[in-house]
Amino acid sequence: MTVRTRFAPSPTGYLHVGGARTALFSWAFARHFGGTFVLRIEDTDLERSTPEAVQAILDGMNWLGLQHDEGPFYQMKRMDRYGEVLADMLVKGTAYHCYSSPEEVEAMRERQRAAGDKPRYDGTWRPEAGKTLPAIPTDRKPVIRFKNPLDGEVSWTDVVKGQITIANRELDDLVIARPDGTPTYNFCVAVDDWDMQITHVIRGDDHVNNTPRQINILHALGATLPHYGHVPMILGTDGQKLSKRRDAVSVMDYLDKGYLPEAMLNYLARLGWSHGDDEIFSMEQMCSWFDLHHLSGSAAQFNPEKLAWVNNHYIKAADNQRLANLIKPQMLKDGAQFDGAPALDAVIALLKERANTTLELGQAAMLFYRQPAADPALLTQHVTDAVLPALRQYAELCKTVEWNKAALSAAMKQTLADFSLKMPQLAMPLRLLLTGQLQTPSIDAVIELFGREVVLQRLSLIAV
Repeated sequence: MTVRTRFAPSPTGYLHVGGARTALFSWAFARHFGGTFVLRIEDTDLERSTPEAVQAILDGMNWLGLQHDEGPFYQMKRMDRYGEVLADMLVKGTAYHCYSSPEEVEAMRERQRAAGDKPRYDGTWRPEAGKTLPAIPTDRKPVIRFKNPLDGEVSWTDVVKGQITIANRELDDLVIARPDGTPTYNFCVAVDDWDMQITHVIRGDDHVNNTPRQINILHALGATLPHYGHVPMILGTDGQKLSKRRDAVSVMDYLDKGYLPEAMLNYLARLGWSHGDDEIFSMEQMCSWFDLHHLSGSAAQFNPEKLAWVNNHYIKAADNQRLANLIKPQMLKDGAQFDGAPALDAVIALLKERANTTLELGQAAMLFYRQPAADPALLTQHVTDAVLPALRQYAELCKTVEWNKAALSAAMKQTLADFSLKMPQLAMPLRLLLTGQLQTPSIDAVIELFGREVVLQRLSLIAV
């Protein structure tokens, strides 16, 4: 058997982090077995599906690097195929026309609720041997309903949840085509999985209730069933389902927030799957390790702090020029002046150890690309008459010292010794004069990056 998985989002918005995780699991499983990963766009909800939402999904998949092998297939372009299958089912008697109006269906459900029964279609138009159907109304078009088995049960071994069994009497005669002929969700999914020869369906456990309906339709079509695995939902920090109002739930939000795609993938992989105690791993490693037996049956909780930790790891490992290309556009918007300033990749090498996001990295780097604007009160506090002679001596040494971190540090230590000062007494005013800030990386490293000309110009403020 050649493994064939699919990711089948509905284009009604953005690529949700839960959807991205589903796509990742499906992609990794196909890659593990050298199989095929199919992208399918389930766009039959015409009121909510938009071209912009389709593009948002494609953009999210591309950013993450989850490249599909086949597709994208669009359900709205498969209407002729669905029509063929519906016609065949009507001929074979596995589906039937139902003329009950929406009002009649609601009335029958109200009666069932009043009687304490589960509301469901009562089979008025369901053909049975020896049954006389009502006269066909002339004022309405029918829906098509699936003739669900009345007896027995639907059972499958879910690769995440184990054995699941649903009695057929709990299932309705599902509407599989609307009065205008457009097919409905569960029918389209079953036909698509059949036609595309999907072997493994990995999806969120909000689809568990759809699975017995799809299995019965596939049985009626004479199709081979895929293996199903339903992964629990991702919860927010409050233990509730991720919500757009409380959480960043769009994958592309994390691009905007300064996260790297490899960090996002690594973090999502650990939300419901594990390989021993491994926390950091490449996608090549994940694909070599991935199997469905290590998917968790418990809901995963999204932890922004853990994601930031993972992102910091990947930022530290990232190529400096790549990071420079990511942060420079925003720095320009923030007013960064790069003429005569240090090389950005060199600044990044100094700063990236402490940055959890590229946004933080860009903000930290700005100290090298704008004029310092120290608080006058801080200047008064730290650039005192007691320390001015030492600052002036260090400025003089900077005119001739070899321009590297070691020599600059040695000159600083010499100055401290000559004036019996401690490092903070000299470093703090130097930071303020050079950067306008009290907190920077190692001051000798900062001075080296600024370069002799900039340092002497900014220290000229304390000249005699």
